[in-house]
Amino acid sequence: MSLSNAVQLYHDNVATFERHMAQYNAFKETADLPNATPPSRVELLFLAAYHLIDACAAKRGQHINKHQNVRLERERNPVILGDRADRVWRAFNDLQGDFRAKFVYGGRWTGKDLADAVRAFETVERLCMEALR
Repeated sequence: MSLSNAVQLYHDNVATFERHMAQYNAFKETADLPNATPPSRVELLFLAAYHLIDACAAKRGQHINKHQNVRLERERNPVILGDRADRVWRAFNDLQGDFRAKFVYGGRWTGKDLADAVRAFETVERLCMEALR
């Protein structure tokens, strides 16, 4: 790889990282608005979690591309999250599979479900922030 290609790759990765962090922050801030409905809050936390995971990937020169690829990339590129990968995957999978389906598509949820969804997001957030240090 030429030096100019390496420089361009670096700039692309930095831009991608910054874009994912901006999206994470925007989705999280919107989810935390007082008038956010529980279904929209869960969807926004799911999107924030995905972009935070993809920011971890971008920091290491990888790109997940879509939320369905999180598990595959976790297995293919364990360096993205290091020893946190399994815990991030479990929490993200709960958020995308169980809670998102229940809130966004099913409509049968409880206050405990909302608290559990927020806790799953907070787990992804804490572990990803550790990985980004």
